[in-house]
Amino acid sequence: MTLPRTVADVLADHVVFEVESIDRMYLNVYVPQLQRELGLIGYLRRRLGCSVNSTAPLAGVTEAFNGAVRRFAAEQQVPLIDFVKGQRKDDVMHEHLARFTGTEGVLFVGRAQEKARVFRTERRRNTDGKAYPWIVSRTAVINHWYFYCVDDDFGPFFCKYVSYFPYNAKLCINGNEWAKRQAAKVGIRFTALDNGFASCGDVPALQALCDSLGPEHIEALQRKWQAILPCPFTGEDRAAGYGYDISILQAEFSLTQMLDQPVSGRVFFEQVIRDNLDIGRPDHVGLIFDRRVRKDTPGQFRTRVITAGVTPSVHVDYKNNKIKQYHKLGRALRTETTINDTRDFGIGKRLHNLPALRKVGFTANRRLLRTQRLSHDPTDGAAALAAVTEPVTTATGQRIPGMGFTNPRVQALLTALCVFRLLPRGFTNRDLREHLAPLLGKLPEAMTSGQVTYDLRRLRHHGLIERIPKTHRYQVTDTGLRHALFLTRAHNRVLRTGLAELTDPNPPASSKLRAADRAYQAALDDLIRTAGLVA
Repeated sequence: MTLPRTVADVLADHVVFEVESIDRMYLNVYVPQLQRELGLIGYLRRRLGCSVNSTAPLAGVTEAFNGAVRRFAAEQQVPLIDFVKGQRKDDVMHEHLARFTGTEGVLFVGRAQEKARVFRTERRRNTDGKAYPWIVSRTAVINHWYFYCVDDDFGPFFCKYVSYFPYNAKLCINGNEWAKRQAAKVGIRFTALDNGFASCGDVPALQALCDSLGPEHIEALQRKWQAILPCPFTGEDRAAGYGYDISILQAEFSLTQMLDQPVSGRVFFEQVIRDNLDIGRPDHVGLIFDRRVRKDTPGQFRTRVITAGVTPSVHVDYKNNKIKQYHKLGRALRTETTINDTRDFGIGKRLHNLPALRKVGFTANRRLLRTQRLSHDPTDGAAALAAVTEPVTTATGQRIPGMGFTNPRVQALLTALCVFRLLPRGFTNRDLREHLAPLLGKLPEAMTSGQVTYDLRRLRHHGLIERIPKTHRYQVTDTGLRHALFLTRAHNRVLRTGLAELTDPNPPASSKLRAADRAYQAALDDLIRTAGLVA
């Protein structure tokens, strides 16, 4: 088994298979009409028959809901746990999940004190000094009920209810766990890798499953468990229009690339960490997320490397969102885009926007990998350069010489192509001779038709021009224009200009390139003297 040398080697030759999937999603479950004070007043009057704007009548609803939760835990014989400060709720969940033997059910009910937005009644006074009650929105530390469950379709998930009005809830699911359950049901053989797949007998079918997860599946899960778990709103409330809706608080979109050997992942991260710490700059991260970043664009744009033990991870931040890249369990390359605010991409928060959000997340993952591949080992660019500069052997065995782009004749040909691209009817042998000769310091009469035919053959076999059918005219290809523009500019503006700055014995003015060259040479000479290498 060969060892990879570059990022491009890892991505091209050492990825066994890859799967894109929605990963964790944190969803807001709420009643839209009850998120504002006036909506609450309407509920009090229409549903509870209250004529005074006060939250006091809601105390009975809250007590009934909390009592229903305790009765549910007792009747279902599931533990009722009080979380303590600093305790990781996921650790408690994994302990109970390890003992769970069914395919569906409630693991336990947890209670925690957390901040939430609630409605309170405060006393105000009118212009006559008379007091009256008024409902306002406030933040308070109150009880939250956590229901940790296992679903037959989604696997482990939890739903968290606020114990006070308007009883907003949070739903946390995992798309990879959903894909595992669906793959097992349709008979796709796989080996699990924590939150992903280590092997798969039918990767295209698995990818199709992952792609099929949509808003309708999540809505069905919410409706199903709302009917199972205690709910603060009655059937009459829901019939009156006070039903729960879902919006997206956070969504993760993962690309898992299973590697052939652990060293492949180490090579990848060694090079990425060394050379890509500027990828979080606004001009770079804007390309990855396909968003324009201006000087006045709010948010933070940065790259961080975080090491857990000896395993590094790369984090790229864009406004309220980020991409995380890490070596998963030493076996897979994991790239995850986490979107914390859908409006950063001009997308709404409602669940029906999930397909548009999925496109943003998966595209960002691919663009990051594409950027890393090109910055470390631009194999596509190397192949394109070789296609121009190296010899070509035709199907008949004829050898067409390469076109070294520093050669004056080749530079003249490339310059001529930039002009000929503008001709709608193409150009002929004679046209090329008349443009090429002055660029070489010659008269057109000094060049023969055979010499120009030789150049036309080279240009055609290297894909820079093509013959117009049934004519003796040629036109510049799209590839020819791109290569001609880049190679002539690189030659004239970079190579010639840079070398002139470095070698001119009497430069008219100082330059940063010349100063850097002299400083580097002085530092190298000093190192040689210090090491005692001078004779």
